[in-house]
Amino acid sequence: MYSGQILLDYEPVSYTKELKRFAQKIPHYMKRYVSNLLPIVYWIHRYNLTWLVSDIIAGVTVGIVAVPQGMGYAKIANLPPQYGLYSSFVGLCLYFLFGTSKDISIGPTAVMSLLVGQTVARVTATGEYTAPQVATTLALFGGFITLFLGLVRLGILVDFIPGPAIAGFMTGSSITISIGQWPKLFGISNINTHDSAYLIFGNFFKHLPETRLDVAFGLVGLLWLYSVRWGTARLTKRYPKYEKVFFFANIMRNGVLVIFSTLIAFLINIGRSTSPISILKSVPSGFTAMNVPHVDTNLLSQVSSTLPSVVIILILEHVAIAKSFGRINNYKIDADQEIIAIGVANVIGTFFGAYPNTGSFSRTAITARSGARSPLNGVFAALVVLLCLYVLTPAFYYIPDATLSAIIIHAVADLVSGPTFLSQLFRVSPFELFTFIAAVLITFFTTVEYGIYVSVALSIIFMLLRIARPRYAVLGRIPVQPSTTYYNLNDVGGDKKQGLNDDSTDSNLTAAQNGDHEDARYIYVRQDHQTLSHLVEPPPDGVVIFRFDESLTYPNAGFISDKIMHYIQDNFDSGAPAPRTKGEQAWNDRRPIAKKSKRSQEEKPEQTCTDDDCASIIRLSSLRAIVLDCSAINHLDSTGVQTLLDLKLSINRYVGHEVEWHFASVATPAIRNVLITGGFGSQAGRGPRTGELLPVVPVHQDGPRCDLNNKDEMVSSHHEQQRRAKRSADEEASLTSERPDLVSSLSTDERSEVDLSISKAPSITVSIHYQNEDTPHSAASVSNCSRMSYVINLDRHGQVEYYPRLDRGLPIDRYPFFHWDLEDAVRAASYAQKKNSSSS
Repeated sequence: MYSGQILLDYEPVSYTKELKRFAQKIPHYMKRYVSNLLPIVYWIHRYNLTWLVSDIIAGVTVGIVAVPQGMGYAKIANLPPQYGLYSSFVGLCLYFLFGTSKDISIGPTAVMSLLVGQTVARVTATGEYTAPQVATTLALFGGFITLFLGLVRLGILVDFIPGPAIAGFMTGSSITISIGQWPKLFGISNINTHDSAYLIFGNFFKHLPETRLDVAFGLVGLLWLYSVRWGTARLTKRYPKYEKVFFFANIMRNGVLVIFSTLIAFLINIGRSTSPISILKSVPSGFTAMNVPHVDTNLLSQVSSTLPSVVIILILEHVAIAKSFGRINNYKIDADQEIIAIGVANVIGTFFGAYPNTGSFSRTAITARSGARSPLNGVFAALVVLLCLYVLTPAFYYIPDATLSAIIIHAVADLVSGPTFLSQLFRVSPFELFTFIAAVLITFFTTVEYGIYVSVALSIIFMLLRIARPRYAVLGRIPVQPSTTYYNLNDVGGDKKQGLNDDSTDSNLTAAQNGDHEDARYIYVRQDHQTLSHLVEPPPDGVVIFRFDESLTYPNAGFISDKIMHYIQDNFDSGAPAPRTKGEQAWNDRRPIAKKSKRSQEEKPEQTCTDDDCASIIRLSSLRAIVLDCSAINHLDSTGVQTLLDLKLSINRYVGHEVEWHFASVATPAIRNVLITGGFGSQAGRGPRTGELLPVVPVHQDGPRCDLNNKDEMVSSHHEQQRRAKRSADEEASLTSERPDLVSSLSTDERSEVDLSISKAPSITVSIHYQNEDTPHSAASVSNCSRMSYVINLDRHGQVEYYPRLDRGLPIDRYPFFHWDLEDAVRAASYAQKKNSSSS
């Protein structure tokens, strides 16, 4: 294990090399892209008899469920029942070629059927187009858009829609579907089920006395479905060894209900010319709607407003279900490839007369529990649907509509998010709960299309607000480790430590007890922490610590800058002298008027104030250094760094001197490079100064320019230079007495040039690790000396600022204003306060 100290540095990024490397890998990327379009090539050669048996069982089971559900969902879409079977067949038959999930089952779904049904009702109101034309147009162009998004790998767009928004419009849709099935469940025929859910709800109770015999089929069917599911669940817990038997008995409940309901309806209708109940009637055999889809531009313009909702539901439902079962069954899916599979299924499905279809949660759960071993199980489910289309369609004539309504209500009830979900969502995020409730209400009172748009819009708005107005905190510190030694402030090198039990002066003992010593350890929390606020200590005098829980980019740069500036103005002293007259006093300056003492004109001005003014006066300290915790900042753009530069100049003008900026826990080399480009790696006279990085309005040659020698922007004023010159002899003597090993290694010329590198400090061992290299480099090479000359933090006058704590074992950045953690950043910032206080 390497025991030397690591000097942190990163090689400059060569975009030319990156481009050449990418160009060389293009053939490999293309080969992988093409092969991924047909995932079947990765597993079909391993297919075996065991997989075949399991897939047949799972496929037949799903097919039995898909037939009644498909016909029922087609009725929701205002289409003849056979169109639900067409959609089920195509999706199940094609998915195994393009899909990456072994469990997913494609076909008609409740939410998509509701959206298609509402669109069909709106467009066909004029009588110009038929319902199948509208449905196939939605499937064709929705499939094309989805296929395009998958091919260009833009599935990331749907990631901007959060889970609560999806749950909101799905819950609203399931409630709307359930209420829409009530009239059929009770045999009430004179209610327009195309209206909004609240109108259907009111009209249902208004026409409740018109209930017919259908209610017996509907309510008994619901009782049967829930009883079988509840009973098999109880029996499975009691007799776990028969779990498979009870599972298949539970799955067959839909088929059993349809068979017996159809048989009873047939017996009731014997010898009658008209049926006393509403029945399905004729279902044509085979693919009667098979044709090349016709594109009508006028129809496309009428359904174009619904296409975004169709695409959103197609992708969201399918990808969410596929990812969920991938996690449950421990396999990985390719979201973009799943989007391609959905697009292909819908585009090809239009040639068979199918309407938009996507992944179904209920049928996918059945597939998974039936023991499917590969995506090929969908082919066997499609064969079951095909068998029903060509052989069993005459038997569908007497299926009661109330029975199909009971199956639909039972299926969509599981999509409703319950009270537990709402309570947990409220504890996690009230804003997301608001999005959920808004989606449910909009869907209930209008259409699912508007519910989707509102929920998506609210989610994006809340995301942008969170980015533009991030949470921030002013940090304090809490000592967490008692120290047995303390740091001697006269030892600039940090090598001389004294035990607390040794004989020492009372002042040093007091400093150690107060935590003002080198070995103290701290955790850094916000000063108004809800639990630990009574333990929080302020940072060293003249130092302020900020933390922001978001990237620093153009939406929030101004907000962050204002918060920092306002805090400094409220908590630190201004460098401007106090006003001498009321006319000089600014309207927002609360300091009292200063006047000369009569006894001596050479003394400093006294400040006089009234009783009210004196009561509001707070003696503020002078700001010397700012520490930014960058652990949560993962991106810094040009606006952000320019805002920091503007803020730096504003703070320097306010306090009247240069304020150091220290950055802790910089997340990525990219952020570090941006800060270096902005001049934050070289401050206080060490390196070039930068006032403007990317100014919005470029400075004209004839216009005003920023004078770096201006008294407001100088690193130190002429008086400070004189004071430093006067102290230089004393400090050199002090440094010689305390670190003779370091100073003796420097010649007179070297001291004048102020070029101390790590290699010149005998007691320091440093290795350089570059980003793309594993082998540490020697620190003694001449080429590296210039790159490391800032590590032993010297200013331009050759004065030692502070020494990094090499004994902590943390990497040290070659720029003294970038630090591995807050502990080192605050320690470095505290030296700015000590330096300035000693100079004053």
